[in-house]
Amino acid sequence: MLLADPFTLFVCALAVVLVGMAKGGFAGLGVLATPLVALALPPSEAAAIILPILIAQDVISVWSFRHSWDRWIVAWMLPGAVVGIGIGWAFAAWVDENVLMAALGLITLGFGLYRLWLERGHRVVAASTSPGWVGLLFGAATGLTSQIAHAGGPPFQIWVAPRKLPHVTYVGTNSILFAAINWLKLPSYIALGVMTHQVLVAALMLLPLAAASTLVSIRLLRRLKPDRFYHITYWLMVFLGAKLVWSGLF
Repeated sequence: MLLADPFTLFVCALAVVLVGMAKGGFAGLGVLATPLVALALPPSEAAAIILPILIAQDVISVWSFRHSWDRWIVAWMLPGAVVGIGIGWAFAAWVDENVLMAALGLITLGFGLYRLWLERGHRVVAASTSPGWVGLLFGAATGLTSQIAHAGGPPFQIWVAPRKLPHVTYVGTNSILFAAINWLKLPSYIALGVMTHQVLVAALMLLPLAAASTLVSIRLLRRLKPDRFYHITYWLMVFLGAKLVWSGLF
C-alpha cells in the first residue's frame, strides 16, 4: 500500500491541501504538489496519484464557479493546451523536465517581480489587452507543463492575471480550463501504464481531504478584495518561480 509509510502519507496529504488551495482560487500552488510527492515516490507515480485528485477537485471548483468564467479566454487557450499536451505525451522520453521547469521558473519569477514593481504603492495599472493568438501560445505552454508535471498554472497566470478580470471570474476561468486539460491528460496516463490499482486506491483515500481543502479555499477566496487577490497572486508567482528554478537547477 503506497500510503502505509508515514512520510509518504504526510507529503501526499500536504500536496493534496496545496492542490485544494489552488483549485479553490490560489492558483499556482498546485505546481508544488508533484515535486512534493516525488520526495517519497517515483515521479511517475507522484504525478499519477495527483491526477485523479485534480479531476475530483475540478468537480467542486467548476460547480462553484460555473457562472463566473471568461469563455473568450478558454476558447483561445484550450486548443493550444491540446497541442501542448500532445507534445508532452509524444516527446515524454526526450523532454528534460528539469530544464523545462527551470526555464518556466525564471519566466514566472521575472514576471511576478515585474508586475509587483508596476503596481508598487497600489498604483492602478491598465489591464492587458493582448490578442487571442497570444493566449493560444500560452495555452500550448500550459498544456505542455501540465502534462509533464501538473505545472500549468504559471503560463496561465502570465497571460490571464494582467487582464485584471474580476477575481471570481479569474478563478472560474482557471477552473474550467484546467478541468478540461486534466481530462485530456487522462488517456496518456492510462496509456503509459502509471494508473495502477495502488495509485487509484491511494488517490481515493486522499479524496476527503482534497474536497475539504478545496471548499475551505473557495470560502476564503470569496472574502478577499480583488486588489488584494492579485497582489497575493503575484507574490505567489515570485515564490513559485523561485521554487521551480531551484528544483530545475539543483
